[in-house]
Amino acid sequence: MLDLNDGNRIPALGFGTWQIPDAHAGLIVRKATDIGYKLIDTAAIYQNERGVGEGLASVEDVFLTTKLWNDRHEDAEAALDESLALLGRGHVDLYLIHWPVAGSEAYLTAWEAMIRLREAGKTRSIGVSNFLPEQIDRLIEATGVTPVLNQIELHPRFQQTEARAFHSDKGIVTQSWSPLGRGGLLSDPVITGIADKRGATAAQVVLAWHLALGLSVIPKASDEAHARDNFGATGVTLDEEDMAAIARLDDADGRTGPDPRSFGG
Repeated sequence: MLDLNDGNRIPALGFGTWQIPDAHAGLIVRKATDIGYKLIDTAAIYQNERGVGEGLASVEDVFLTTKLWNDRHEDAEAALDESLALLGRGHVDLYLIHWPVAGSEAYLTAWEAMIRLREAGKTRSIGVSNFLPEQIDRLIEATGVTPVLNQIELHPRFQQTEARAFHSDKGIVTQSWSPLGRGGLLSDPVITGIADKRGATAAQVVLAWHLALGLSVIPKASDEAHARDNFGATGVTLDEEDMAAIARLDDADGRTGPDPRSFGG
């Protein structure tokens, strides 16, 4: 568990649901919780909140995150009400602004609404996703409220060292999306070599790297076998040599998803 700056706590390893269809989300999420996942991550734009909610209907001990999409920055309170109705819940544990939206400062309006939603008990914690340090500073300057977490693309080929340092300085948890990277990271000789040494899979090594850095991480898995394999990362320990070898994989041009500086949704 990781401490949030508002006094709440979040599991370090979670289960992401991006690209999981609504019709299948319930079964997959239920299997994830059976495996041991205590954090489930969804979003309005994933269009699977109803299925996620159905999968969690009989689960008590779970941390649930959902996110505000880009076209609802001026309407965040109604947007969360819609998400809660689909999820079948009176509140979520964490509500995130999904993207800042390049060229707009409507995220400030959204953040003010998020604060009201927290005060109303509809979300226990509030945070952001894909925000740049200067945008987080704008939120803090405008409202005095610091996000508890920033969910960003982060993996061994795009390690976001500066963003992580900024978050640490502000008391913000860094959460990694696309934590396993793309383009053959799991077949990289550095990763497979460590996996062989540790008796682990390549995915487990990469997720163990995130956890060793003190990050929260939300890998997605479309089937039970992958979900179970990913969860096994909690039993993998990396030493300083392993961590140093993975650190050398960093690439300033390693981003594979949209760039927050230009993405408008």
